[in-house]
Amino acid sequence: MSVVLLTGATGFVGRAIHRYLDRRGHEVRVTARPGSAARLAVAVPLDAIIECDDIFARNADWWAKACAGVDAVIHAAWYVEHGRYANALENAACAQGSFALAHGAVSAGVRHVIGIGTCMEYRLPGEQLSVDAPLKPSNFYAACKLATFHMMREWFALHETDFSWCRLFYLHGEGEHPDRIAAYLHRRLQAGENAELSAGTQLRDFLDVRAAGAMIANIVDSGQQGVINICSGTPTTIRAFAEQIADGYGRRDLLQFGSKPPHPGDPAAVVGICNLETSAPLEEYL
Repeated sequence: MSVVLLTGATGFVGRAIHRYLDRRGHEVRVTARPGSAARLAVAVPLDAIIECDDIFARNADWWAKACAGVDAVIHAAWYVEHGRYANALENAACAQGSFALAHGAVSAGVRHVIGIGTCMEYRLPGEQLSVDAPLKPSNFYAACKLATFHMMREWFALHETDFSWCRLFYLHGEGEHPDRIAAYLHRRLQAGENAELSAGTQLRDFLDVRAAGAMIANIVDSGQQGVINICSGTPTTIRAFAEQIADGYGRRDLLQFGSKPPHPGDPAAVVGICNLETSAPLEEYL
């Protein structure tokens, strides 16, 4: 098994990655803000926790020390404050800090680096977004993610370091922000309260974060390189997704479709084509 350094291990996606890495028997080291280790998916030895208040402010030398003896890095950390991250200035600092990580990883001799991108790097809308689909970031967050991808890809190519870039689609599930659609629906329906929604005609590629975390962690074992779409590949309308959740409570009557306007600039369709190299069905990850 490999020694893996995981950033963002206490986050929404990072926790799911961490759990699956542990299940696979990898030795996992994590970066974490002081006092945040209690939020890890599974316990790790204290000497496997690298505490840092802001990893994006660290230079390449710091990262080279953090990566010493590491086989693979999964870089899941980024600024993702709900409702603000899309056009926040912090994205630029994340891009700069991520390249410092790349520089340090090469210096430490890390064999494989796995970065996390977003489906918003693609030109949207798109009902069948392959990894070769045209790119056109839809906000500053996506632009900084795409810039990080380009910098890392070229840097690692110069140093013969394996590189994978995982573009995430519409994740939901354990640990998501309470205002994201799935969490919002569960909260309102559990309370027996109406859920206000748009008409729900938009097509989306929804995926349980547990499956996404396992898919990303699996890349450490498979060694797959290049761009990888972390998605289900199944087009689902927001309406159908909401009805599926409501059926678990027997309360479709609480879904108020058309009571809210669609978000400005919301694409009509965002659906990926999954190219992950694994024969395991998604159900095995849940």
